[in-house]
Amino acid sequence: MKPKKTAFTPYANEADVLEVGKLMLENRVDRITISGDVDLTADQRGLAAARRLHEALGAIVAALEARELPERLPAPDVKSVDNPFA
Repeated sequence: MKPKKTAFTPYANEADVLEVGKLMLENRVDRITISGDVDLTADQRGLAAARRLHEALGAIVAALEARELPERLPAPDVKSVDNPFA
């Protein structure tokens, strides 16, 4: 069973999500959020999941290496608004 291939270009948008097992890689323009879990079992399914994860992480590293990176991202500009339902 070959997993379906989905486009996931790191740091390209605020919408793409790549799932490997129950592990989710969520795309943002300034970060990739990884959450969940995946079992990389010693079978064909585990190998396929490991390859997908390896490919995704390789693309993330390549995207980071191709950029000029700051030492650290500044904190997000968070604004508070009054609760319209209160």
